[in-house]
Order: sequence, then structure tokens, then C-alpha cells
Amino acid sequence: MKNIKLILRNIFRHKLRATLTILGIAIAVMSFGLLRTIIGAWYSNSDHAAPDRLVSRHAISFIFSLPLADRDQIKQVPGVVDVTHESWFGGIYKDKNQFFPRLACDASNIFNIYPEFVVSPQEKTAFINDRSGCVIGARLAKDYNLKIGDIMPVDGDIYPGKWQFTVRGIYQGKTPTTEQTNMFFHWDYLNEQLLKTQPRRANKVGWYVIKIANPDDAAGISEKIDALFKNSDAETKTETEKAFAAGFVAMSGAIITGLQIVSFVIIGIIFLVLCNTMLMAARERTREYAVLKTIGFTSKNLAAIIFGESIAIGVIGGLLGILLTYPIVSGFAVGMARFFPFVIVDPLTVFLAGLFALLVGIISGIFPVARTRRMTIVDGLRQIG
Repeated sequence: MKNIKLILRNIFRHKLRATLTILGIAIAVMSFGLLRTIIGAWYSNSDHAAPDRLVSRHAISFIFSLPLADRDQIKQVPGVVDVTHESWFGGIYKDKNQFFPRLACDASNIFNIYPEFVVSPQEKTAFINDRSGCVIGARLAKDYNLKIGDIMPVDGDIYPGKWQFTVRGIYQGKTPTTEQTNMFFHWDYLNEQLLKTQPRRANKVGWYVIKIANPDDAAGISEKIDALFKNSDAETKTETEKAFAAGFVAMSGAIITGLQIVSFVIIGIIFLVLCNTMLMAARERTREYAVLKTIGFTSKNLAAIIFGESIAIGVIGGLLGILLTYPIVSGFAVGMARFFPFVIVDPLTVFLAGLFALLVGIISGIFPVARTRRMTIVDGLRQIG
């Protein structure tokens, strides 16, 4: 109890220094939590991919298209339930900073393949019957204040021209993790224009999405599909939807690695800040520690006081940083909803942040404790300043 009283008094002996140290630790812990959450959000699409869907793309690169005729052959592969296709449209809506996925698709079965995109039967029928119609996600509709019947003009870049789409449906996510920022429109509408203006690009799709009966057969079915087009002008690479989504993440591998490194560098910053504070405190209190030794405090008592102060500062800063992480992540989730539809603070991130703050507190106390243990009473009393 005596040691605890001394620890509490020592923490805020220099109120400004203690406050700044705790805030520095809190900001570092909050930054660690935010960076780790961003990394998790980057992987969220692949983590929530359906196990019974495969994606077949061009073997060379995602940017190359595949013949529409491949669809009928893929349907004949045993184990395949249904096949649809999508093409990345790009384009500019309002201005180039207004990004969201715009996908040309097979309107007849796209929502059968993706049951997590929930559209009412009436809206689905209206979409199928309108060649220039589109279906957008609920979050997209909210962000742009769009409703059924509104016109969405898009300036083409990958596919040049002025394009107009009529909102015929707004889909809801089946679960909170479902992305609700997509725009789907008729591939037939795109293809009709290409036949007139760029016939060499017509009758081609970006990739195929394949629903299979048994997820355990994914590897075997993928091999059979790729074997169909081996040595053709458009060889395919078929993989699970999770692997396909992870491929996009891999394109940003250097960025993600950088974020991971920075998140752990932040822990080093916490250590240096707290270690410097504890060394300063120990140096300033050298005479005080010598006096305590003369009145009966042992080296163990002093070690407990120093460790207690260091750990307390680390824990207080860590808890404050964890509390700050949640509102910061919430703000990030709102501002980046179109890029990261599912942003949540992982319990493991909270655990690591708290653990690191505790460990930093322990490690930072080692150096002043070692210095105090080596100090004799005479040397301590001679210390000035």
C-alpha cells in the first residue's frame, strides 16, 4: 500500500510531462489500431467471399477480356450450377473522384449468382426489361440521394462515349458485411454500342463468375475449366472467389507491407517516449532514492515503485489510445465507405495494442531500475540536480 501511494504521487509529480507522455502513448496506440484496422479492411472482401463461387479470368492478366462463347462451354463442366459474367466499365460519374464499381453484367442471372445482393422481384423485373437500366447498392443510393427512376449519366473512359443509365433497382445487403456500393447494368447495352463503334471489342467479357454445387470440388472444377481453353488465344485462370479477391489485395502488397511495418514501428516510438520519461524521472530522483534507502527501503522496494510508475503510465496511455481508436475508426469507415465497405476494430488488434502498451511499460522500467540497484547510498547523496 505504501508503494502504491508513492507510485500515484510520482506519476503526476510533473503534471505536464506526465500528461504529454500519456497522450503520446495514446496517440501511438490509436495509430497502431487504425493502421491494423485498415489492413483488415483491405482483406475484408476476400474474407467474406462465398466458398461456392469461382472466378475465371484471362490467364495473363485481369485486364484482358474473354470471349462470350466461353460461357456455354463452362456451363457443361460437371459440378457447375450456373455461370454469369461481369466487365469492369470504369467511367466518370459527376467527377473523377466519385469512385465506385460500375459493372456490366448478365442481367438475367447476376442476382441468382449473388444472393447476398437482395433486390425486390418487381425491381429485378424492371431492371431486366430495361436495356439501359441499372441496379445500385443502398449505400450508393444514400450517398448520391438517388431513387428509382433517376438518370445516372456516366462519361466513358475505358469505353468512350456518353452513357445514360436509369435506376431500376436498389439492392440491400443480406448481411452487414455485404458491399452496397456497386452499380450493375446490362452488358447487352454495352455490347450493342461496341458492335457499332468498336466491333473488335464486342462479344467479350471481363471475367466469369461460376456457381458450383460443392465447394469441396472447387480445385477440380477449376482445373477442368482451364483445360477447356488451354493453348487457345484466351487461356483462363480459374480460382475461388476468395483467391480472386486476394489477387486485388496482392496488387497493393507493397502498400500493405508498408502499413504493417509502420504499425510496429509505432510500438518502437511508444517505447522510446516512455523509456526517455522514466530515465529522466530516475535521474532527477537519484538523491531521493538514496534517502529512501537510508530509511530502510530495499532495492526491491525501489524497483517496485519504478516499475509501477512505468507500467501505470503505459497502461493509462494504452487504455486512452484504445478508447480513441473506436471513434477514429468510425470516422474512417464513414469517409471511406466506398472503398472499404466493412471496417471494424478486430478484438485481436485491441489485445495487441493493450499488450504492447503493458510490455513497453515493463521494458521501459528496466533501465532505471538497473541504474538504481547499482547506486550506492553515498553516490546517490552526492548527486546534484
